[in-house]
Amino acid sequence: MTPFGQRMRELRAERGLTQQQQAEQLGVSKAYISALETGNRGRPSAPFVDQICAWLGLIWDDAEELKTLAAISHPKPVVDASGTHPRRSRLPIFLPRILKISIGMLASA
Repeated sequence: MTPFGQRMRELRAERGLTQQQQAEQLGVSKAYISALETGNRGRPSAPFVDQICAWLGLIWDDAEELKTLAAISHPKPVVDASGTHPRRSRLPIFLPRILKISIGMLASA
């Protein structure tokens, strides 16, 4: 979960609202809202964060906090593989998948 996703979930829950309500009001799917909250989607656009702030009724410091969290929330690491051998340049692509599978196997053990 990213800091943005966690805070968005907290703000929504504090107001007694559901992901479905948020999705309908913002014109996106419930799956997209869920993916933002869990960090399975990339950083939302600034205009979309503004929509979220307006929908939640956030002003001043609360709105700025959510915007800042959105700006720093990257669910996926970025690895610069420039200058590496072509075979080795694919490692950053597969390593997160390998780690995710390994962690899943450890968690279920």
